Amino acid sequence: MDNKTNVMRLIEKKKLHYTAHTYTPAEALSGVEAAEKLGQDPARVFKTLVTSGRSGAHYVFVIPVAEELDLKKAAKAVGEKSIEMLKSKELLPLTGYIHGGCSPIGMKKFFTTVVDSTARQFETIFFSAGKIGHQIEMAPGDLEKMIRLSYAELTVGAE
Repeated sequence: MDNKTNVMRLIEKKKLHYTAHTYTPAEALSGVEAAEKLGQDPARVFKTLVTSGRSGAHYVFVIPVAEELDLKKAAKAVGEKSIEMLKSKELLPLTGYIHGGCSPIGMKKFFTTVVDSTARQFETIFFSAGKIGHQIEMAPGDLEKMIRLSYAELTVGAE
């Protein structure tokens, strides 16, 4: 059985190293619970959030699962006056991913992507493989080879 997601296929096409991890989706309802199922520190497990700016452009932010996106910091990171979270029903048509299974790799089209600067303190980070229950573990440097991204402090309370 082919258990590979499109994200995994895209990474393999670029011949980059990753480790696939799975958990039973019903067991993990939040990102923090998913991190627990994977036996990982929630600081190393990232969630992918899609937003829209006042300009109408869309942006992707990748932050630790236990943290909350600071909309002001996020807007500043992409040069927008303000941004807001994308409505759940708009996610699938825009990205091709469902809520809870959104990956920064392999969206229908590329959006400006900013990863929380804490990602650089880890040798590898975890993020969605594009399907609920499937995670990719990969070095932040290899993620940079997959998609254009920048780093910024993005979370509430980060100094």
